[in-house]
Amino acid sequence: MTRPWRRDAGERPLILAHRGASRAEPENTVAAFRAAARLGADGVELDVRRRADGQAAVLHDAALADGRVLVEVPAAELPGHVPDLDEALEACGDLLVNVEIKNWPTDPDFDPDAALARTVVAAAARRRAHHRWIVSCFHRATVRLVHDLDVRLPTALLTAAPDLVRASEVALADGHVALHPWDPHVDAGAVRAAHDAGLAVNVWTVDDPDRVRRLAAWGVDGIVTNVPDVAVAALSRG
Repeated sequence: MTRPWRRDAGERPLILAHRGASRAEPENTVAAFRAAARLGADGVELDVRRRADGQAAVLHDAALADGRVLVEVPAAELPGHVPDLDEALEACGDLLVNVEIKNWPTDPDFDPDAALARTVVAAAARRRAHHRWIVSCFHRATVRLVHDLDVRLPTALLTAAPDLVRASEVALADGHVALHPWDPHVDAGAVRAAHDAGLAVNVWTVDDPDRVRRLAAWGVDGIVTNVPDVAVAALSRG
């Protein structure tokens, strides 16, 4: 399943609000997700980490602002601005959602069994949201597990690696529908190689209007941005 993540020739890229509309509101909050729709985003990108009770919290860093590691804090003690996944999804409404699972070996909350993958897959099944979601992760084994648990749920390899041809090969071999590369490494050739492999290309994180238009001209399928209103305006003028 690639639709709606793979755009047809001539279609503008999807605009995905990075951690919600994170320039307008605090990142990864209910307010940021609601603002994303108001500012014209097609979808949101949000980060999930494992809570102490095994559920998913929407938070970028492994630690809270006070230094405590999220997974070690009882759920009842979490700050009110840190939503759980269900609260975040309610705020997203009908928007597309890119769920990024945070699970990296050097993080203090790393889980080699990737239990969070199962939590995310269960949430998608419960909401029957396969057609609106894509799940990504830097950790290859974690996102591969998501794919293996439910092949109906679109998945993407998230990468900051410069060799995007190799990254496309890995994504294809692991059964993903998309590659999520870091913008500085993206050029027309990398986009073409990914498309030739049958992959959608969703680029992160791009706030400059000229760069948004350049990526659109190369045919990328999605652009992750902190300023969805700026990106939408750039494409409307392009």
